[in-house]
Amino acid sequence: MNSISKSIPEAIALLNQEEVIAIPTETVYGLAGNIFSPKAIASIFSIKKRPTFNPLIVHLKSVESLPQVAREIPIKAAQLAATFWPGPLTMVLKKQSNVPDLVTAGKDTVAVRVPNHELTLALLEQLDFPLAAPSANPFGSISPTQASHVAQYFQEEVPLILDGGSCQKGIESTIIGFENDEPVLYRLGSLALEDIEAVVGPVAVHNYNEKAPPAPGMLARHYAPATTTQLTTAMSLDLDQNLKLRVGVLSFSTNYQSDCIVAQEVLSKSGSLAEASSRLYAALHRLDSQELDLILVERFPDIGLGKTINDRLKRAAKK
Repeated sequence: MNSISKSIPEAIALLNQEEVIAIPTETVYGLAGNIFSPKAIASIFSIKKRPTFNPLIVHLKSVESLPQVAREIPIKAAQLAATFWPGPLTMVLKKQSNVPDLVTAGKDTVAVRVPNHELTLALLEQLDFPLAAPSANPFGSISPTQASHVAQYFQEEVPLILDGGSCQKGIESTIIGFENDEPVLYRLGSLALEDIEAVVGPVAVHNYNEKAPPAPGMLARHYAPATTTQLTTAMSLDLDQNLKLRVGVLSFSTNYQSDCIVAQEVLSKSGSLAEASSRLYAALHRLDSQELDLILVERFPDIGLGKTINDRLKRAAKK
């Protein structure tokens, strides 16, 4: 069984022994290991059942640590780091030669960020190495935003879950790459694209090959409950068409009525996209535990963080 603890010394001891632990961030919990330990990195891929063509995000203790793992840093990347780190922004940059190929899926780039969580920053400050830390869930499943989610996924494989409470943002980081030194969106996340564009101007959207994604979290089916999930723009109509099923509903601010509804999650009664995004994964975890026949998820307004929520819901509902 794993241990849920707030002990940084215990975490340091395990990481120094090339073990993998779970750590909290402001976005989601991550499965963390020393980026320079082949054993630890191989364990992360094995525990998650993650394909090795999918690169990992490297977590640093500070902006000043960036040259340790990245080189040829574009001016706009430096501007974004100065503005948003620590925070939910990952950047894909040219890697230093010391960053192992297993971390970067053989690419000459590395995905990197500085997480904004007091406990994990305190941990990173006391380590001699950065941490690779993809989300602490089996590949493709709902991301964890509480220590208990990690414990449910990995009862034996992870010796320590560093408990930092519920994740403040609740959705993964936004990922930005660079082409000819200009920023390109790889993945929508909990930092709104509009906020990034306010700093560096327009950001193009990257088109990629799913068999060789340039960054994590870009596959078509991801963040998915085990229960069949359907994205809808006509909730009442779809409820009427599924009256014989046990249905769970996930909505933005509306409380729906139907005889088929067994469980319902309203993410923000006040209509706050930030509140909705912070509660999204925890709500999906609760619905997925209800032995439902179907989860109906409502499409969100396609603005700001609504774009990110819709991105996650589309991937969750992908067959």
